[in-house]
Amino acid sequence: MKITRITAWEVPLTSHETYYMAAGKTCDTTLSVILRLDTDTGLSGWGEVCPIPHYLPAYAKGVIPALEELTPVLIGADPVGPEALMERLNRYLIGHDYAKSAIDTALWDLTAQAADLPLYALLGGRAVPDMPLYHSITCVAPEEMARMARDAFDQGMRQFQVKLGADNNWQADAERLTRVREAVGDGPLVYGDWNCGSDALTATRVGRAVAHLDVMLEQPCPTIDECAHVHAATGLPMKLDESAHDVASILAGHQAGCMDAVALKLSKMGGLSAMRRTRDLCLSLGTQMCIEDTWGSDVTTAALLHLAAATPERGIMNTCDLSHYVGPRLVAKAPERRNGRIAPPEGPGLGVTPDPDALGQPRAILD
Repeated sequence: MKITRITAWEVPLTSHETYYMAAGKTCDTTLSVILRLDTDTGLSGWGEVCPIPHYLPAYAKGVIPALEELTPVLIGADPVGPEALMERLNRYLIGHDYAKSAIDTALWDLTAQAADLPLYALLGGRAVPDMPLYHSITCVAPEEMARMARDAFDQGMRQFQVKLGADNNWQADAERLTRVREAVGDGPLVYGDWNCGSDALTATRVGRAVAHLDVMLEQPCPTIDECAHVHAATGLPMKLDESAHDVASILAGHQAGCMDAVALKLSKMGGLSAMRRTRDLCLSLGTQMCIEDTWGSDVTTAALLHLAAATPERGIMNTCDLSHYVGPRLVAKAPERRNGRIAPPEGPGLGVTPDPDALGQPRAILD
């Protein structure tokens, strides 16, 4: 099998609710790049990457130029066995892991289709029938966030991410966590996420104000050392996200003692190949994982669900149906949340094929 053509689309995805986060970050309409790798066998593999502005070192408009740079390596290459080809791409173009993540997903899709197997079969085998989801709540007024939490709870959700820090008011953040905790009652997982937008003092004040509650904190500060300080000062469990992006940083978070849970994201880590390695490391370390991506629609969601389904239950804290939060939907029959849980698509490969009408005209055709 040889790759014969690369086609890329740029599709704006609009959030059903604008996401307000700390440090002025917002997520409203974001540009997603959908990628298709065609082969001489007639099989096509799909990938997607959707960077959030000001979130991580990633730029949606940089994806297609990176694809153009990598075209000489991709065209004519055998896609089966993604890790070998990804190693060649990494030598040819250093960095730009976010752009490579869409390629890597498409390579895994092709490899699984060639084997006539669902992708999870190649990522460790089906370990669980379905996975728990978390529901993310935008940082608005505390009472409105509590209402959103109750609505999601009534639909079966039992894990809640509470965005914090959008108004630089630590007391309001403490109230946000308190109100959501009260709204969903005892038992469900509740955690407050600053997306690196807090300083250690502010996060510590919030943490100490809610230390009597069953809550977790997520990535309050930009560095692992700062997060470790907040973890020690508040006594609350902590999840790392932005600062955990490869094997070295995951080992650093574990050594610092502030990584009770960690977010593994496709575009942050450069695709399924690298993410599978970090997943296996986290299983060895005993760290629970959120298996997800920065943002995206049905292609990204399918990829992360396959990896989550191939992960032993002891390692899964939750996963995310990103396509639930945005429009348009790119795949007519894609996985949907049911009672707070979700299962991967069935069929060979990713098990999803985007609707051409939803994609529109290609932005680039490379051969």
